Amino acid sequence: MELAPKYTPADVEGKWYQYWTDHKLFSSKPDGREPYTVVIPPPNVTGVLHMGHMLNETIQDILVRRARMEGKNACWVPGTDHASIATEAKVVNRLAEQGIKKADLTREEFLKHAWAWTEEHGGIILQQLRRVGASCDWDRTAFTMDEERSKSVIHVFVELYRKGLIYRGVRMVNWDPKALTALSDEEVVYKEEKSKLYYLRYYVADDDMSTPVPEGCVVHTDEEGHRYAVVATTRPETIMGDTAMCINPKDPKNRWLSGKKVRVPLVNRVIPVVEDEYVDVEFGTGCLKVTPAHDINDHALGLKHHLDTIDIFNDNGSISEAAGLYVGEDRFEVRKKIEKDLEAANLMEKVEDYTNNVGFSERTNVPIEPKLSTQWFLKMQHFADLALPPVMSDEIKFYPTKYKNTYRHWLENIKDWCISRQLWWGHRIPAYYLPDNTFVVAETIEEALDLARQQSNNPNLSEADLHQDEDALDTWFSSWLWPISLFQGISQPDNEEFNYYYPTSDLVTGPDIIFFWVARMIMAGYEFTGKMPFKHVYFTGIVRDKLGRKMSKSLGNSPDPLDLIDKFGADGVRMGLMLAAPAGNDILYDDALCEQGRNFCNKIWNCYRLIEGWQVADAEQPKINTQALEWFGAQLRSSAETIKDLFSKYRLSEALMEVYRLLTDEFSGWLLEMVKPAYGAPIDATTLHQVKSYFNDLLHLLHPFMPFITEELWQHLATRKEGESLMIDPQTIPAPQAEDAEILRKISIVKGVVQGVRAIRNARNIAKKEVLPLEVLKANSIPELDGIIMKMANLSVIAVVEEKGEGASSFMVGTSEYDVLLGDLIDKDAEIAKAEAELEHLRGFLASVEKKLSNERFVAHAPAAVVALEQKKKSDSEAKIKALEETLQALRR
Repeated sequence: MELAPKYTPADVEGKWYQYWTDHKLFSSKPDGREPYTVVIPPPNVTGVLHMGHMLNETIQDILVRRARMEGKNACWVPGTDHASIATEAKVVNRLAEQGIKKADLTREEFLKHAWAWTEEHGGIILQQLRRVGASCDWDRTAFTMDEERSKSVIHVFVELYRKGLIYRGVRMVNWDPKALTALSDEEVVYKEEKSKLYYLRYYVADDDMSTPVPEGCVVHTDEEGHRYAVVATTRPETIMGDTAMCINPKDPKNRWLSGKKVRVPLVNRVIPVVEDEYVDVEFGTGCLKVTPAHDINDHALGLKHHLDTIDIFNDNGSISEAAGLYVGEDRFEVRKKIEKDLEAANLMEKVEDYTNNVGFSERTNVPIEPKLSTQWFLKMQHFADLALPPVMSDEIKFYPTKYKNTYRHWLENIKDWCISRQLWWGHRIPAYYLPDNTFVVAETIEEALDLARQQSNNPNLSEADLHQDEDALDTWFSSWLWPISLFQGISQPDNEEFNYYYPTSDLVTGPDIIFFWVARMIMAGYEFTGKMPFKHVYFTGIVRDKLGRKMSKSLGNSPDPLDLIDKFGADGVRMGLMLAAPAGNDILYDDALCEQGRNFCNKIWNCYRLIEGWQVADAEQPKINTQALEWFGAQLRSSAETIKDLFSKYRLSEALMEVYRLLTDEFSGWLLEMVKPAYGAPIDATTLHQVKSYFNDLLHLLHPFMPFITEELWQHLATRKEGESLMIDPQTIPAPQAEDAEILRKISIVKGVVQGVRAIRNARNIAKKEVLPLEVLKANSIPELDGIIMKMANLSVIAVVEEKGEGASSFMVGTSEYDVLLGDLIDKDAEIAKAEAELEHLRGFLASVEKKLSNERFVAHAPAAVVALEQKKKSDSEAKIKALEETLQALRR
């Protein structure tokens, strides 16, 4: 095949991806090889590719392709997540555009619309992953609500319920007023908000103002002498739900309130003053309003002190009839109104600016409301006890290890998981209610009916008498089974594929879902299989723009990955991301990185075009070529070993940099220049064969990172049979050999000498075509490599001398000195004039620095760092002046 003069990604990428899929090269079936299994973190079924996906899938693909080339049976399972909250919101919005309200539909009618949406949008992101080069086994594509996964989820729920680990009860939960559902603690994101702290007057009810006040108390009175307590709150709209005020019994300033009752501002409800050491004496006034229905800590106080509970919010965040005021109005509009009403009624002591952390729904980005609600919960302490030891002991390894502490902290402070959601899109909770409102839990309606008849002792019950729970399960309750359910490990726990592919090998994910998903998969793995779900977890960083901001649609700073691929090619974008992607650290993305990737592709392409353009002759291999190829073989083996070590430590960015350096610097910059024949001359067949062999090795090392261009060039290297591919061609680079170190050491000296000569050429404006002589002391000579040095530095001779001569330009390589004899190649007068001008400038600069340092006031009062900098300028200038004076002395001889 003839190679195009220019690399065009669009001509290559689609062609080879189709070739790989046509020949089922991503497919995996159990066999005798070592398995290497990766399961994709399932993206939302209605999502589209973003930069986070691009990074994550690139890393997974690198690991999977590397494993294939190591001879492992690599299996990368793709799939999507049904994403209950996000998908239901999209469906509701689409229905609204059609003038349809969800409330006007039955569950079955709504689910028809949801499935239609999923079928329309569900495959988009998986198609987009093909553009990235993702080598998934597409025949295994799964969906968290497909038949197998749904069957597994329901089975697990029933099993855990029967073990006593799932329960139903009234608890304080995080409520999303937009999605109209409960959330787990992990689905709440806390943001720092600039708020206000409102100081409200709670007047003492039936106050006998003649009662003496204990010494040390702080008593507030109005103009008429009426006494009141002051309560500080950030949420004045919740006063309608107040059922007590609380003070600390050890707080001397509020002792006068002990045993009294106060009136809720505006509401005029009389509530008791209770005492509890929970109250922070130092915060605000030391008086706490207690709203048991709308704060988790207030709820605990309410239970302890037997307080009433008044729920003042509707599910959508508006004020309920129970509040008695502002009914039906939005909570935040009420906050504005109540501030004015409190001030008008002289019930506002003062208002201060205040910064606090507010919980937002991770999915809808609206402030959550703590709310008492009947929900289903999973007891988590049992699972925490299972999941903590294997990570802390490195049975499951985290990369980077810093996330072990994050993981440990969460598990040691774990709370029960609220697993029910007030949604229709999702796995419906398999609980069935009897006419007397008791319930049974079963996998099918038939099994539920049998249990219901036994429980009620009523054999005449029918399916029509049972009503299934309306709630769906939290999406994460399905995805925590993902590595197990993908191989039918729940429904058929001893099947061949599960036993072969599980535990999986590597998990690649973001640290933001370490609690949502990673920890819970570990819990499920040990609970349901007795084994870890994966051996290693690689945490990626967050992709940020070059200003350090997290990429987001709202900021408009996130490029479309597909646009980048169109512009730079998939390989260029993959390389650009990976160059800046050390494990666990954020990625500062810049288009310049992808441009560097595209340029690297062009470099590789042109390297091969150069090699292919050489004419071949049946000639003896020159000694220079033999030595150069011997050296590069040693360099290749050393780099391959380094890359292997970096992969074992999941330092993929550094591994890519080593391949980049090996190909750009060592292969292209040195080897090809060492063996390149003179213009118009042929190259010997032995050298060309070996160069191509090394290029083949380089393509193997680079393929996991840049699969498309490497496949294209590999296919050009030799005649291939249909179905053959670089991605399944094993790497055959041997381990470093004992003699490699010496040849690497010697060639490093050669490079130093060549670079030294080139530096002198640049400094003295001597053209590359001008042949120069070189003198070297006998002790520093490597005569067997003189041929390479002379060719690479364009030297006429390398003269070995007993002692250093005069009038030469010198450079150092390590501790060895080399002299270039310039002779008549330089214009001495011009060089002298140039040196004298520079010397005059430096002497003037030195004088100004010395003047500053001789100023005692400056030295005494300037910061030490500033003085030190001036002293360094002085010493540097003196050194440069000395060197220039020596140069001038030599030039004038």
